Amino acid sequence: MPAFPAAARDALDNAQLRANLDHATSTIRAKRAAVVGELEQWEALRIAGAAIKDDVLLRLDDHLLTLESALQDAGAVVHWARDAAEACRIVAEVARAHEADEVVKVKSMVTQEIGLNEALAAEGIAAWETDLAELIVQLGDDLPSHILVPAIHRNRSEVREIFLREMPDAPPGLTDDPARLAEAARMHLREKFLRAKVAVSGANFAVAETGTLVVVESEGNGRMCLTLPDVLVSVVGIEKVVPSWRDLEVFLQLLPRSSTGERMNPYTSTWSGVTAGDGPQEVHVVLLDNGRTRALADEIGRQALRCIRCSACLNACPVYERVGGHAYGSVYPGPIGAILNPLLRGVGSSDQVDSLPYASTLCGACYEVCPVLIDIPSVLVNLRAQVVDAHRSGLPKAEAVAMKTARATLSSSWRLALAERFTRIGLGAARRFGASAWTRSRDLPEAPQESFRKWWRRTGGRP
Repeated sequence: MPAFPAAARDALDNAQLRANLDHATSTIRAKRAAVVGELEQWEALRIAGAAIKDDVLLRLDDHLLTLESALQDAGAVVHWARDAAEACRIVAEVARAHEADEVVKVKSMVTQEIGLNEALAAEGIAAWETDLAELIVQLGDDLPSHILVPAIHRNRSEVREIFLREMPDAPPGLTDDPARLAEAARMHLREKFLRAKVAVSGANFAVAETGTLVVVESEGNGRMCLTLPDVLVSVVGIEKVVPSWRDLEVFLQLLPRSSTGERMNPYTSTWSGVTAGDGPQEVHVVLLDNGRTRALADEIGRQALRCIRCSACLNACPVYERVGGHAYGSVYPGPIGAILNPLLRGVGSSDQVDSLPYASTLCGACYEVCPVLIDIPSVLVNLRAQVVDAHRSGLPKAEAVAMKTARATLSSSWRLALAERFTRIGLGAARRFGASAWTRSRDLPEAPQESFRKWWRRTGGRP
């Protein structure tokens, strides 16, 4: 992927994309504001959610060991994965052990993060997305562009064209009515649910005290994935752990209101290991690091690990609303992606990653809506400093030279007076030769005909 500025310029040329984003984000914002406004204790819930997450991060090793023990006591097999390659290898080995050539998936951002579908395909195993939006993205050979609504950049007419082109069993005469599109997807997936031996899921939360994994969703596909197959593999980021059910209660109030603008999710599924005669009879849980301990070591940036993937920051962000998610080059777009990707992958890992902390106006709208009080603007500023340090070389850049020159000039009255004589010449040269990058997005004003000092000498300060 190109760096954010180049990708954003391309996105801004797509009028249909901007229209789709404007309609979707404004609708979600209005729904969220309505249900959040019903709760007098909303700010107290935000503070509680942030405090619980911070406590988890301070004692993450203890909570993870508690979770592992509880999962094993419930009959689950626990795997630890340091990176994406290790996690993908574990899932593929489980599928091959059961001679499965396909798996069904309940929406999971972490499996997109590690490139699981591509890794399984390389092993001859097809991974079928069962969330409607994920299915649209998969059939369209596309990339997700939103945390909650991965196909937010598509309108219903575009979805109809994708289904007719890529879905062999699409009903004749399919219209772009949302109910008909959902029905076509449901019929397409039903056979896959019934024949799949292995399912793959993520988890919104993992309750350490009981070894319980939790998935919240709106369509029922998650419930099908979590109950019908014989084998279930859940890939879970290590930051998803919460200590107790009492703590989970807080997040089950924060998440649906912040994400879908609902008081509660239509489907909240919980499972703890294996239950004889009910649901999958073999359960694997892959606890994934993949850069999370790197993020944890950043004293300012670690608050990004509080994120519960609600997408409220995306829907509030004026930058995201105009360029969409693809410009961020990651499964995690928007303001949270602008900090999470550099933290997980490492500042200096690529020009694309290093461009993300600058994909913001620092307006603070993301912080105002975050249900767990992640101060995204502060983290962005800190990451910008890290990017500068990572690219610092022996020779100073033109910007650094200009800033040092300005400091020297403005700190001395006689140097400032001398510089004023050459203002018109200097601005003209800068406009022609040295400030093209600056003036692409900013105005460079014309120099006044007369400097302040000359005016003062001429008038004595009288208008």
